[in-house]
Amino acid sequence: MTVTRDDVLEILESIPNPVGEGSLAASGMVRALSVEGGAVRFVIEVSPDQAKAMEPARAEAEARLKATPGVTSVSAAMTAHSDKKPPDLQPKRKSAAPQGPQAVPGVDRILLVGSGKGGVGKSTVAANLACALAAEGVKVGLLDADIYGPSQPHMMGLSKCPASPDGKTIIPLQAHGVTCMSIGLMMNEGQAVVWRGPMLMGALQQMLLQVQWGELDVLVIDLPPGTGDVQLTLGRKFRTDGAIIVSTPQDVALLDARKAMDMFRQLKMPITGMVENMSTHICSNCGHEEHLFGHGGVAAEAEKLGVPLLGEIPLHLDVRVASDGGAPIVVSQPESPQACAFRDIARKLVRQEA
Repeated sequence: MTVTRDDVLEILESIPNPVGEGSLAASGMVRALSVEGGAVRFVIEVSPDQAKAMEPARAEAEARLKATPGVTSVSAAMTAHSDKKPPDLQPKRKSAAPQGPQAVPGVDRILLVGSGKGGVGKSTVAANLACALAAEGVKVGLLDADIYGPSQPHMMGLSKCPASPDGKTIIPLQAHGVTCMSIGLMMNEGQAVVWRGPMLMGALQQMLLQVQWGELDVLVIDLPPGTGDVQLTLGRKFRTDGAIIVSTPQDVALLDARKAMDMFRQLKMPITGMVENMSTHICSNCGHEEHLFGHGGVAAEAEKLGVPLLGEIPLHLDVRVASDGGAPIVVSQPESPQACAFRDIARKLVRQEA
């Protein structure tokens, strides 16, 4: 018998709330409930003066769940603090920010993935690059810094809200060997983020400093398109180790890619190289190769600007299908030519740091 989340909630619904009305399930104190196989985990958040009174209910819940068929283990922790809300991602009005760029605790290197304009596949490249680095044995994190249009939760197959045991720090999620965080995981599906610049910058800083990233070799940051507040915040407040510019070969895309390159140089952020996305298309029926967005434009631009061309990613239906399915093509079809193109870029980055 397989236990489900509904089974757990049904048991918690039958346990009275000793410090209020209704049941334990309806009290709003049960947080971070997860059911993975037969392992059940949750946290009961109470105020300090309620902890002693709540302990019998916690113990009863733990005992009854352990006796439930299909349950192999139960972790029912209780935290006592006054703030029951999830972390406030809005900026603090009186924060003593350190002077000069700072490092993110536990993160060895930060690698930015940006573009001058939207629609060039920057987020797809960031997700696949993170998974490719993980496949190379790198301890990698992925931060979706596109606050207004977060797409990494969908691409990485994540939908669960991150846990916050103490209401201050955030526990990131794991997918395909990558530690992930996105503002999209903290919002309801379809909910727009309607924030001005200062709120956006505060949220970005808290996702970098209040998320428990652990020990990472590299944190890949998926930037929003353009040259706006997120890029400025990262450049001025955090130590970054490299930026990858993604562009299609199309002239219009390259015009904006040059602006992104100029912005990184003004902010004194090192440029790791360029990636040509949607480089070529091979018909799945006849094998005919077409360069729908032109050919060689990014290679020529990289040479002109004196930065490496890290790789050329073909335009292929499977890349889109894999991203929409929540498992980037590096994960879902690791031996495909498209996945190999991403793996080649990852190996180049690893060799650069060797």
